[in-house]
Amino acid sequence: MSTPSRGDGPRTPVRAAGLPPPAERGATVIPDRVVARIAARAARTAQSRRAALPPDRGRTAAPSADAAVRTGSVRLHLAMDLPYPTDIPHVCERIRRDVAERVTRLTGLEVGEIVLTVRGLVTTVGDNRGRVH
Repeated sequence: MSTPSRGDGPRTPVRAAGLPPPAERGATVIPDRVVARIAARAARTAQSRRAALPPDRGRTAAPSADAAVRTGSVRLHLAMDLPYPTDIPHVCERIRRDVAERVTRLTGLEVGEIVLTVRGLVTTVGDNRGRVH
């Protein structure tokens, strides 16, 4: 008869001295402003991947985000510029999907809704004005 090695058999959770089991310790709360910053960064990344603005059009405002976290899920409102011409509904849906995946991956929160506002359209060809409203 052999003695089980350390890697065999069921694992017993290790409890830190004096602490209750993990399920009884409480929950991690991520403030709305932190989730909003994560979403804004994710939106900037998604914007550059899905709707790159022309570099010759000067600096456009970075995407902004607001978040409302409630019981394990979050509602987001994003605002950003997009290039013109572009397939706005298609690009917005891809940006929403990218942001939702990134926020969920980094926070563990389910993204229930994302409202995306297009602040302005930035022209991509031969227009010296730069922005279309």
